[in-house]
Amino acid sequence: MLRLDGVTVRFGERTALDAVSLDVADAETVCVLGPSGSGKSTLLRVVAGLQQADSGTVLLSGKDQTGVPPHRRGVGLMFQDHQLFPQRDVGGNVAFGLRMHRTDKAETSRRVTRLLGMVGLPGAEHRAVAALSGGEQQRVALARALAPEPRLLMLDEPLGQLDRSLRERLVVELREVFHRLGTTVLAVTHDHGEAFALADRVVVMHEGRIAQAGTPLEVWRQPASEFVARFLGFDNVVPATVRADAADTPWGKLPVTDGTESGECRILVRPTGVRLTTPEDGLRCTVEARTFRGGSGAAVTVLLQPGNGPRLEASCALRDAPEAGATVGVTFDAEDVVRLEG
Repeated sequence: MLRLDGVTVRFGERTALDAVSLDVADAETVCVLGPSGSGKSTLLRVVAGLQQADSGTVLLSGKDQTGVPPHRRGVGLMFQDHQLFPQRDVGGNVAFGLRMHRTDKAETSRRVTRLLGMVGLPGAEHRAVAALSGGEQQRVALARALAPEPRLLMLDEPLGQLDRSLRERLVVELREVFHRLGTTVLAVTHDHGEAFALADRVVVMHEGRIAQAGTPLEVWRQPASEFVARFLGFDNVVPATVRADAADTPWGKLPVTDGTESGECRILVRPTGVRLTTPEDGLRCTVEARTFRGGSGAAVTVLLQPGNGPRLEASCALRDAPEAGATVGVTFDAEDVVRLEG
């Protein structure tokens, strides 16, 4: 459906995209992740035709889009600020693109009714946009983007202005709608939780380049680099030397899984792999703080300071979380000790 081949974009001395190549399959949802300035929004604008590439090509369904204006690319766009027309009611907003495509009234009415039902707003055609909540406006914006049946739907931080609970609910609904319609989606976001819930595949960008691409599970299980690990929120990263079935680290010898490559490297220990035990067992640590994370499992992040070495983060259930100031022992689960490349 979409192919970027060696796309480079420069703004003066700064390279926003550096020879980026990416494929998106038909009916696939790909989320592009990255911090501010990583190039993810520039990538979206290049695909949409809103930004010209200095080199490289963009192909949609195998056709080079060089020189093709945005309105002829057959792509849909949805931005985080909704950009709804306040003078039009809900139905008028959803139908806007269809009128631009000269779709007949009967087909327009059918699609508007169908899409509003799919996004959870059945019968809302005549409601005023100003009377809608933020989440409802987001649903209308999605229906409007989907109405012309674009071959590619692009989302720019689509849920960025919504509160967390609504965002978590809508991302599940979005995934269901896209799969039901068979829509090909390219979305950009800085929220890895949102991307992991929505995407079939995630692409992590850093300084204009793709740092890693894979399924959400692949990227979470095996971050490609320290940058990716830290971007995903993992802070337990230290230098190490792997020998046989163990890694020498500032926290002592840590177990590693069979087949881990030997040599000097950086090691990530996911907080779920830091096991709290009695002070007599394992690495002796003092609990500096604990933070309640909520959720159905009532998870707690515990910040630990060993007698020697950098601080550690551990994750455990609320009922098992020690108080600040307590002394605990720590052992490590090899499945959560990851050798980082690069």
